[in-house]
Amino acid sequence: QLQASGGGSVQPGESLRLSCAASGFTLDYFAIGWFRQAPGKEREWVSCISSPDGRTYYADAVKGRFSSSRDNTKNTVYLHMNSLKPDDTAVYFCAATAGLGHFTRRNDYDYWGQGTQVTVSS
Repeated sequence: QLQASGGGSVQPGESLRLSCAASGFTLDYFAIGWFRQAPGKEREWVSCISSPDGRTYYADAVKGRFSSSRDNTKNTVYLHMNSLKPDDTAVYFCAATAGLGHFTRRNDYDYWGQGTQVTVSS
């Protein structure tokens, strides 16, 4: 089971850190992706931290502002979001797949957490 948390309402330019905690399995053996879905839009890929090497990959829209990291001691993956923009407003989901490498498609992922709302507004 995956549990995403950390969303909230912030002003443009501010930061948030989302967490994706796993129970029942060890996250460091999985590639972990973050997706987001804005109202009326398709769910889009945001980032992936790959397995087993832990490399990170980002969508162009967030590159340079977002970063993902693992804390294996807490079995948690984080999405650090800086310089937030109104266009970043969405429900954010984390997902996991046991495949090796990095993945950008929804269908690549086997396990999903519930979403956490991020709202960026002045």
